[in-house]
Amino acid sequence: MQRTFDTFSIPKDLHITEARAGETHIYVTWSDGHKSSYSWHFLHPGAHSAAKPMTDVVPVLWNAREINLREPRSIKYAQVMDSEAGVARLTMNIRTLGFSFVTDTPYEDPNDTKRLLERIAFIRQTHYGGFYDFQPDLAMADTAYTNLALAPHTDNTYFTEPAGLQAFHCLAHEPPKGQADAPGGDSLLVDGFKAARMLAEQDPDAVGILSNVPIPWHASGNEGITIGPDKLYPVLEFHRRELHRIRWNNDDRGVVPISELGTGKSVEAWYEAARKWDQILRSQEMQYQFKLTPGTVLIFDNWRVLHGRTAFEGIRRICGGYINRDDFISRFRNTNYGHESSVERILR
Repeated sequence: MQRTFDTFSIPKDLHITEARAGETHIYVTWSDGHKSSYSWHFLHPGAHSAAKPMTDVVPVLWNAREINLREPRSIKYAQVMDSEAGVARLTMNIRTLGFSFVTDTPYEDPNDTKRLLERIAFIRQTHYGGFYDFQPDLAMADTAYTNLALAPHTDNTYFTEPAGLQAFHCLAHEPPKGQADAPGGDSLLVDGFKAARMLAEQDPDAVGILSNVPIPWHASGNEGITIGPDKLYPVLEFHRRELHRIRWNNDDRGVVPISELGTGKSVEAWYEAARKWDQILRSQEMQYQFKLTPGTVLIFDNWRVLHGRTAFEGIRRICGGYINRDDFISRFRNTNYGHESSVERILR
């Protein structure tokens, strides 16, 4: 599908010598003898609008109460593994709701989870490795490798392009020695797009500050690792007035740069906006909480949905991985719309 003709070799004085209208196409002869055909659909005034969305999906925003009332939020493992229709439904769940569960997933061997993720796309390699399988042993210097509570956050704030998808599968949660139960470890999700809308309703200026003040982000805890994005990025990134991506992990945030605040803004104003944002994310109204158990995989949009967990006791074994945004969107388009339609969406 690559262009094989040098468009800049076309003479500047080229003009049409003949044009004939057909039922589906118009046929044109040019002054250099070349003949072209263009579909009426291709020539439609709105066909090449830069404002046309890359997909027809409108995100369904939710809070804790709304998502608990909504079905379906899941698909069975066998459906994803055995058919492209299953992959289409899984990726559509993620595109609309921001996440999906995959139930009845084998959990004796973590490679079954790995194969599930690879049904979507390649697993992204990072300084954590590729497909991960870990316990709270601080094998990596990151709070995820502890039993501490984690506030709602997105991963990879320190990457120029954070991972598009993230997945978790709790393979086991063993209680502490001498105890029958393994308390804690509830997962939580927050729809960041819904939270940003709530912030805009409460304080539009706060959204302006969080979307216009670029912030440093970093990962520096592990030996020989000091990672930061190619430039400073704000918490909320908009494109054509639509929220495009959320980058938020207060634990990985650097110092608010005074030089980036702009005229009439203060460090205190940024912190006040961030405080309101954090309060919304931490509110029970926004947090959808549940217990991940062996056999259920959670896959979510890391650009939209923030995740966290409550503190826990005992040993949890978690496996999962990251998937690049571009690979996910490609798979979504091709399974839900077909190749030809997907190409048209990209070209236009």
